[in-house]
Amino acid sequence: DEELLKRIQATVAQVQGDYKKLSSVTGNLLDDRHQKQKDIEALFQSLERLEKEKADKEDLLLGIDVKADKTTLAGKVSRTQFEACVERLNEMIQETLSRVTGQEQGWHQVQRQLTEEMDSKLDRLELGPFRQQLEEHWKSILEQLKEKAPTTEADYAAGIKKQLLAHFHCMSCDRPLSMLVPGP
Repeated sequence: DEELLKRIQATVAQVQGDYKKLSSVTGNLLDDRHQKQKDIEALFQSLERLEKEKADKEDLLLGIDVKADKTTLAGKVSRTQFEACVERLNEMIQETLSRVTGQEQGWHQVQRQLTEEMDSKLDRLELGPFRQQLEEHWKSILEQLKEKAPTTEADYAAGIKKQLLAHFHCMSCDRPLSMLVPGP
């Protein structure tokens, strides 16, 4: 009986050991199954993305038709030509700037000359006495002319058949005017 009991216990221990091994193997298999399921889902998502983003044959043919040909490519500007043109444009801008700077210096010089000349001119305070002096001189000349002018006796005619027209000019616009001579 004891021996049987030992065998049964040994068998139970062996079954329990096998059960633990089976449990760990089953757990590993389940983990592998979950990992493979995730990998399969990732593959399906990649497949769906590829189907959405794949190059359609019609789109590819349309792209080939639109592709640049050699004549169009020959009409394009090369990088070296572009850089050379930009360099020439930069030189022209620099030249224009130097001209403007030179003209600005010239304007400053002219402005300095004008300022110097204006400083050497008469100002309003000096102009008043000069005007008075000119007026006095003008009056004295007029008086001298009056003194030296011969006195003529008026020659009056006895009568005129027609009234005479005298030609006058307007003082403001110098337009010719026709006026009748006053008197009978």
